[in-house]
Amino acid sequence: MTFQIVGRTSRLIAAASLALAPLAATAQDYTFRLAHVTSDQEPIQQAMEEFVKNVEERTEGAVAIQIFANAQLGSNPEVFEQVRAGAPIITISEPAYLSDFVPDFGVLGGPYLMEDPRDLQKIADSALFTELQDRARNEAGLEVLSLNWLFGSRHMLADKPISSPDDIAGMTFRTPPNVMWVETFNAMGARPTQVAWGEVYSALSAGVVDGAEAPLPSIYGAKLHEAKKTISLTGHFKGFTGLMMNADLFAGLPAEIQTVLSEEANKAGVFMTNLMVDSQEEWISKLEAEGVTFNREVDVAAFQEATAEVFTKFPDWSEGLYDRVREILDN
Repeated sequence: MTFQIVGRTSRLIAAASLALAPLAATAQDYTFRLAHVTSDQEPIQQAMEEFVKNVEERTEGAVAIQIFANAQLGSNPEVFEQVRAGAPIITISEPAYLSDFVPDFGVLGGPYLMEDPRDLQKIADSALFTELQDRARNEAGLEVLSLNWLFGSRHMLADKPISSPDDIAGMTFRTPPNVMWVETFNAMGARPTQVAWGEVYSALSAGVVDGAEAPLPSIYGAKLHEAKKTISLTGHFKGFTGLMMNADLFAGLPAEIQTVLSEEANKAGVFMTNLMVDSQEEWISKLEAEGVTFNREVDVAAFQEATAEVFTKFPDWSEGLYDRVREILDN
């Protein structure tokens, strides 16, 4: 059995068909492409390889998945369009993107939401997350297979140590085009400036921004530490992502294939979260070997106090959403 691609525009149909051409002659019953825009040298590639291996083993080869890193299938918006159009592509997603369709997803990307990133599994196992999955399926045509992949705790990179909100006050900090980031850095007293990820290195080098923030593997992979040499371990965001695909395409799969994809997507999330938590000191050592100084003396309580108001800035969230999340995480 093979999939027929049902597109919403001829351009997307053509793009998805072209992307699938090399796989069309395979003997597998179901073929998918697994897309992400980051380097194939980052931990997310390892988690995807784990996911693919386990899915193919459990389905005895009936499902074949090929990974495309480094934006080979396009930028995130381009891949998301193809997924929504019905292309047999599985891709990564995050609360920020999903909140464009279901605003309540946005709470999962808030500052200092949890101390231990493994606690997000409590959310993944909750009735709240099941409700959010249902809404994504019904309101956006997206099947969220998982959202428990720790992409990394995000830390601040600048010319000086940043230990409290007083240290960041007035600094120009790079943020993505994301309301949560902008509100968070405003609350800290910084001046958030939106810069595309691919332009962060040059923005830091040219002094367009005073600082940036990212997980350590991403700082290393993008060589941002060549522009700024001090990283403060603020851990202000625990960045999570996960896997999603077209909801109608998923619904058309046999129940046993649906189960395998969902279960293995969540298991791969646990794999990646453990990988990221356990490897932080290794990434610190790599960066220190290249001349980076780490500031561990961060007043996290002061940052938490400064950013607590951020969770009140989203009127589209369901009433009591943050309190509900806190109850799940604190128990």
